[in-house]
Amino acid sequence: MGNKTSQKILVVDDESDILELLKYNLSKEGYEVKTATDGIKGLEIAKNFLPDMILLDIMMPKQDGVETCRLIREAPELQNVFVIFLTARSEEYSEVAAFDTGADDYITKPIKPRALVSRINALFRRESKKKKDHNKITIGDLSIDRSSYTVTSGEEKINLPKKEFELLYFLAQNPGKVFSRDDLLKNIWGTDVYVLARTVDVHIRKVREKIGEGYISTVKGVGYKFEYN
Repeated sequence: MGNKTSQKILVVDDESDILELLKYNLSKEGYEVKTATDGIKGLEIAKNFLPDMILLDIMMPKQDGVETCRLIREAPELQNVFVIFLTARSEEYSEVAAFDTGADDYITKPIKPRALVSRINALFRRESKKKKDHNKITIGDLSIDRSSYTVTSGEEKINLPKKEFELLYFLAQNPGKVFSRDDLLKNIWGTDVYVLARTVDVHIRKVREKIGEGYISTVKGVGYKFEYN
């Protein structure tokens, strides 16, 4: 991410008053902002606008936020974009669905603009700090490069969404060390984001499906560790 004035945010919500409120406050903060009123249009704009972050409502006409997020994570050009869900629904299943599709955060309405801007700024600061670490980890045929957010296995490039990459990189930095779900939530999602422990299990499963079963082990009743067998 560059400096704040170069960062771009797309807001997708079917409520015009929310679009206006967020566009005003985010523009005032120095972000370049575009808006869309449904998921289909939002995805179309995202592929051209290439935002650093997408604020995405869950309940929308034509295409809901969960499906839109899934399609965002499948688009190579949007693989590393932050996705924050905005929703009036506080049921647990909505939160699980949000994080299962690769969301970075989950905020319930009514939205408090100052609190939202503060959280967005914090996410960008944390990302900027991580990007200063340009280490490359190579274990066996697996190569994990933080500078480009790429993972390769031999000659094959493996596409991992941001959180899956960060989870793999964190574990690979600490081979043999066991981390509980709470440890991983704290280090990958941060303390200011409420995420269910089940989210860690889902992300671990997805990483294993992509890199193979021989790298991340489950320590029953404790957590997970990275090891190369």
